[in-house]
Amino acid sequence: MDASRKAMALQPNRPEGHFWLAANMGTLAESFGMRQGLKYRKPIKEELELVLKMDQAFLQGSADRALGRWYFKVPGMFGGSNKEAETHLRTSLNYNPNSCASLFFLAEVLLDEGRKADARIELQRVLDAPFDPDWTPEDKEFKEKARALLAKR
Repeated sequence: MDASRKAMALQPNRPEGHFWLAANMGTLAESFGMRQGLKYRKPIKEELELVLKMDQAFLQGSADRALGRWYFKVPGMFGGSNKEAETHLRTSLNYNPNSCASLFFLAEVLLDEGRKADARIELQRVLDAPFDPDWTPEDKEFKEKARALLAKR
């Protein structure tokens, strides 16, 4: 998070520092558990919304993908919403329709909504997607998770 803040201080109008600060806060929040992690919800969302204003396409729509995850993970009484999660995840797919991360996260939202058939379609899309040279390690991880989820259902 310190490196992100330094990047923001050097170039406040570029998305990199803001995005990685939000991403690092999100990882920290998840490691703390729901109760402690909730204190990061507002700054994470603010940084991601700032990235969207600067460059919606940044890292293939990563801010929309992260906001989709934010809306899915944050409880409804604190601002979470599966509808908003789905909207942001689908928007992120405009920048990379084969994003294994976005497709997998979308499938999780659909499963949570009880839309199993739609979720299966998205999980199959994860498996069918070509590996992105910039995201190959992540793609492999999401393909394994998709395979495991499809086997359960």
